[in-house]
Amino acid sequence: MILERNNFLSIDQIETQISSVLLQDQDLDLNQLIHLYMLRRSAINEIGTKLVNLDDEYSIAHHHNPIHLIEERLKSPSSLFEKLRRKQLPFSLASINKNMLDIAGIRVITNYLDDILRVKDVLSNQDDVKVLKTKDYLNHPKANGYRGFHLVVSVPVFLANKTHKDVPVEVQLRTSGMEMWASLEHKLHYKNETSAQKADSYTQKLGDYSQRINDIEVGMQQIAKDLDKSK
Repeated sequence: MILERNNFLSIDQIETQISSVLLQDQDLDLNQLIHLYMLRRSAINEIGTKLVNLDDEYSIAHHHNPIHLIEERLKSPSSLFEKLRRKQLPFSLASINKNMLDIAGIRVITNYLDDILRVKDVLSNQDDVKVLKTKDYLNHPKANGYRGFHLVVSVPVFLANKTHKDVPVEVQLRTSGMEMWASLEHKLHYKNETSAQKADSYTQKLGDYSQRINDIEVGMQQIAKDLDKSK
């Protein structure tokens, strides 16, 4: 299993970035916003540790690692403020806590389709984890063909004064095949300057490839199950 941390800012980096984008007329206190980011960062650590432990335990018990890759990331302050503007939400701490549940994010890349539900169920059933939202794109793919399972969970983060806060983390679960598909789809629509005609053609192809990838993954999963039975 591989653990990657993308845009996983230190507290000093968070403070620097917030200071550079925070405007005087915004109803946000610098120290409170830094504290919010500290809590979200700590929550990622908590969920990340749970996932690593889950993968290790399953490897020992079943000789199979359900998780191939874990990517942890923090939404940058500039991206946070841009999202608040786009959604026309108040620039306040209360607004961020209520509406911005994806500041802390973890993407889990699994080896097989069954592993998505396996990881989701084990994580969701832990005593100190609360499920706040779920989006099932496995059984109900997006219009563009995307498949996966997303959930927002909260986990307690304990503070120096012995109190704790329940802090949200967005968890995205998808297979290796769908990770490759999603990366290409994102590149097509956000990271290139190809013509509209080509983009439409590639979008149609990616929609078709999504179903093919799913069919292949279902078949490979069945082969893996049959091999396990023959041991």
